[in-house]
Amino acid sequence: MHTINLDGRNIPVGKIACIGRNYAEHIKELGNKTPDKPVVFIKPPSSIVDSGGTVVIPAYSSNCHHEIELAVLIGRNAKEVSTEKALDYVSGYGVALDLTLRDVQNTQKEKGLPWEIAKAFDTSCPLSAFVGTDQVADPQNLQLKLTVNGQVRQDGNSSDMMRTVAELIAAVSSYFILEAGDILLTGTPAGVGKIMSGDQLEATIEKVGRLQVSVE
Repeated sequence: MHTINLDGRNIPVGKIACIGRNYAEHIKELGNKTPDKPVVFIKPPSSIVDSGGTVVIPAYSSNCHHEIELAVLIGRNAKEVSTEKALDYVSGYGVALDLTLRDVQNTQKEKGLPWEIAKAFDTSCPLSAFVGTDQVADPQNLQLKLTVNGQVRQDGNSSDMMRTVAELIAAVSSYFILEAGDILLTGTPAGVGKIMSGDQLEATIEKVGRLQVSVE
């Protein structure tokens, strides 16, 4: 069982609910259609790698992309909650990377097949420690930045989300229960790109924290 740290407490992680296509410029850079509802997929806890750890790109892919995301820790069970009350179910925020095997994902999409093998592989979810909600007054005004080998690749703001954190929690909880210890990844801004063996990644979100991983 994987645990994450919040204010000195180790919290067991449940599922990781992820949102695709939540930043307009990212949708454009991949040539995707704008969805009329949130695009939801799941990563297992086994996909987590802690800050300071190592990402291992599976041998069945030759095009792994980085995606920095604001991670939201669910503090109590949320089922069919309203947008107005959704943030009451949040206990913390963290920095995450949603690593994606873009070549594998595209092949699966072309065949009309699920693409978990492109999203849920081991070490596909680097994750920082979390800070409490008292440290983040407004989750919709946070700067996200990702560097690869010291070069800025992604530099965006959570204000550019098409659907807010509260709207995402409400939407996902209408499909299935979000339990205490679950994590919600909220989408990535533009600038995604390929990572390779030997790369050093650093992801930062203001007021939230920093995440560093290397690529094997």
